[in-house]
Formats: sequence, C-alpha cells, structure tokens
Amino acid sequence: MTVLTVLHFPDPNLRKKAVAIEVIDAEVKILAQDLLETMYAEKGIGLAATQANVQRRLIVMDLSEEKNNPVIMINPEITASEGTEEMQEGCLSVPGFYETVQRSEKINYHYLDLNGDHISGTADGLLAVCVQHEIDHLNGKLFIDYLSPLKRRIIQKKILKQDKQPQQLL
Repeated sequence: MTVLTVLHFPDPNLRKKAVAIEVIDAEVKILAQDLLETMYAEKGIGLAATQANVQRRLIVMDLSEEKNNPVIMINPEITASEGTEEMQEGCLSVPGFYETVQRSEKINYHYLDLNGDHISGTADGLLAVCVQHEIDHLNGKLFIDYLSPLKRRIIQKKILKQDKQPQQLL
C-alpha cells in the first residue's frame, strides 16, 4: 500500500470532476486501499480520490474512534436530503482550517462496495456531513465554497503564506 499525496487548496486539480467507475477491478481495489492508508496517515476521517489527483468517483471514510471500521464508496450519490444543520468542518486539502458549514441534516445515499454490491443508507449527524463533504470533492467542490468570499480569500492568503514559509528543522 502507498500513502498518496493529498492536494492542497488552491490546487486547480481539486476543482476537477470525477468520472464514474465502470468496472471494479484490481486497480480500483488498490486505489481504495491506498486512499485508506493515506487518510489514516493524514489523521482524517474521509478522503475522496480527487484529493489525491485521481479523477474517479471513489471515497473512503472511517468515523470509528479505533480507526477500524473503514467504508469504501464507489460511485456514491445522495438520493434525498432534508433539513439543515451546521457543523464545524475541516479538510485534508485545506489543512489547519475549520469553519462552520451548513449542510443537509439527513440524507439518503447509495453506492457500490468493492464487491459491486449496491448499498443504500440513511444518515444524519457526522456521517451525513462526511458523505456530503466527500461527494462534494468528487464534484470539484470544497467546504470553503460554502463560506463567504471574504473568508475564502483570507484562508487562501494564509495557505499561500504558509507554503512560502521555510520549513524549520526539528
């Protein structure tokens, strides 16, 4: 397994839309494992293939405290949503920034698993937020797109400034 490089905002590749996976082959299974490995290494709870510059409709998540309950979603879609809630979100592609985002409170979704089985579910709370957040990535959207233009510019300036800082040796 390989830890992949996670793209950081404002990388334009984060705005590309992912294409559907037509065949679940060994390459897709390896990609799923690499995404999980990357997500765990980065201490995240979700990761979309597009964040690793792979334009395929694949996301991974693990919301368990022990990090032993991974979920792999191929071609995920939200089929219904209701209500609204606000929750603080962060993102591996926008490291170090957390902002309150408004999303649907409850969602219905479906996806294919690695065996090609159709899985459907209903989610609320953190799972609903995570599914919406990761599917947004597949559609070229970031959580900061829900923020005001001013907040987005401030975050972008801070990230660009961080990237220009020389790395200090420990």
